[in-house]
Amino acid sequence: MGMSFWIRRFFTVFAGAFLVIAIGQFLRHHAFSLLETLFWAALSATIFTAGRIYHSRRGEQCALCNDIPQKTSTPSQ
Repeated sequence: MGMSFWIRRFFTVFAGAFLVIAIGQFLRHHAFSLLETLFWAALSATIFTAGRIYHSRRGEQCALCNDIPQKTSTPSQ
């Protein structure tokens, strides 16, 4: 998997974490702090992505993430 895959994965997780944290702040009636929400979303996305890169390099597959493609056998010529 190339660098573009991991960058897309980071921003996908970042967007999801941002929404969850922002909604959580709203539901708890906390004052919305954009910088705090951005910080925690970035931290969460960084930890998740770094963990997935680590496990991916070790060859461990995540069924939920499906970030290691299935190996298909190609006929030899």
